[in-house]
Amino acid sequence: MAKKETKNIHEISVKIEGEDWKKACDQVFLKKQKTVKVDGFRKGKVPRNIYEKRFGKESLYLDAANLVIDKAYHKAMDNSNLKPVVQPSVDIKGIDDNGVEFTFKIITKPEITIKKYKGLNIKPEKVKVTDEEVNHEMGHLLEKYTELVIKENGTIADGDVAIIDFDGYKDGVAFEGGKGENYSLEIGSHHFIPGFEEQMIGMKEGEEKELNLTFPKDYGVKELAGADVVFKVKVHEIKEKKTRELDEDFFEDLGMDGIDSEEKLKDEIKKSILAQKEMEAENRYVDTLLENVAKNVEVDIPQEMVDEEIEHLMNRFEQQMKGQGISLDLYYKFTNSTEKDLKSQMEKEAYNNVLYRLMLEEVMDIEKLEVTLEEANKEAEKLAEKYQMKKDEFLEDFGGIDLIKYDLKMRRVIDLLKEYNK
Repeated sequence: MAKKETKNIHEISVKIEGEDWKKACDQVFLKKQKTVKVDGFRKGKVPRNIYEKRFGKESLYLDAANLVIDKAYHKAMDNSNLKPVVQPSVDIKGIDDNGVEFTFKIITKPEITIKKYKGLNIKPEKVKVTDEEVNHEMGHLLEKYTELVIKENGTIADGDVAIIDFDGYKDGVAFEGGKGENYSLEIGSHHFIPGFEEQMIGMKEGEEKELNLTFPKDYGVKELAGADVVFKVKVHEIKEKKTRELDEDFFEDLGMDGIDSEEKLKDEIKKSILAQKEMEAENRYVDTLLENVAKNVEVDIPQEMVDEEIEHLMNRFEQQMKGQGISLDLYYKFTNSTEKDLKSQMEKEAYNNVLYRLMLEEVMDIEKLEVTLEEANKEAEKLAEKYQMKKDEFLEDFGGIDLIKYDLKMRRVIDLLKEYNK
């Protein structure tokens, strides 16, 4: 086994030869023998010498190398005592009838120097909630519970909901997707093409009208993009929004325990806004703290660590998109971008994630922060209860008790940095 090192990048060469290599090649031949066809021999009965003469010994080598690569990797790791921080890469340095030689590129944790992480005078911002913010949120809540009532003898106005039939025609011919019956349309929602809702303003219940419109040039249906069309519209019913009174019925519909008056509701809204602001302020505070500590850090981060973090971010982003019913391919289409563009956007975040992780781990070591198994188990029990899961199931999903310990240490080191830098 040969070993070559440069800082935290290590190249280790491992040979698999002799009986191990012979067995791997034999195993590959037996597998290929079952499917290979050679004139004069029944399927699965071609002799080894005939196979090698026809296809060459070399046809066995790559599959045999795949069979022994795990053994070679374990041999490299066992003999080197290295701890890789990213998935090692591997090349085949040489391969022939005598054996195969792999070269593993193993990247270990880079050296990091923190010149200063105390006394940086980073203070959290103080947050407050104004009456205007409470009233604004109250308005949203009232809008959510707004009632729709029939508008008697009135005309359509902005904000009303009209129940309509409509038929769309291009050059006198009805087009696909242009028809609807008893459709509920909020005027001003801009769900229809420009001009449709605007031209309906002033219409009465039972009234019919032709709307002359033009589809946008960038409309998704090619046949309709930029086309002049006519929509025949009939109004069946008009409804207007009625703001709820802060009465007993409203609070009953609201269903919030202990909230039965305007004063109590405003207090609850204020608490909610304050909690959100405090959480956002805390996140900004930690980000600022880490940014300032990072200015005092010297480290050479391998690109492979950043690339691996980008993959983690990509996977998380893909799951978020799936939660919204959007695939990555659809996202690229919507945003007129590519996978390369998305990864490029994530580069800075990925680099900072790696930098901060290395930085916090170094402070952990300097400060000799530890988390006991008992503390980790208590934390696991608390989190399992929070997510209404059994502890064993939660640990399996989370990644095990060691990750709980690591997560706790991360939180403790951040708390320590807060104390040191007030």
